Amino acid sequence: MLLIEVTNAREVMRQRIGRLGSRLIGKVVDAEAQVEKALIQELETAFREFGIEARILSVQGPRMLGRCHLEMPVQVREERRVGPES
Repeated sequence: MLLIEVTNAREVMRQRIGRLGSRLIGKVVDAEAQVEKALIQELETAFREFGIEARILSVQGPRMLGRCHLEMPVQVREERRVGPES
């Protein structure tokens, strides 16, 4: 599984839409969503060329905590523990 965190979405959008448009970032334009949409389109094209089948998801909420931890809120429907202490 691959996780890709775009860390400069606002800067990318500023380059694409110019100084005047950069004032709209966060008010009218969701920079992160727009960059992710473009990235997904590029990934889809590349995957099709290689014959890769995949699900590409753009989600809001998860975030990286340093280099070793990913914080991802999830709803747990059911939990079962299997092991010597259960």
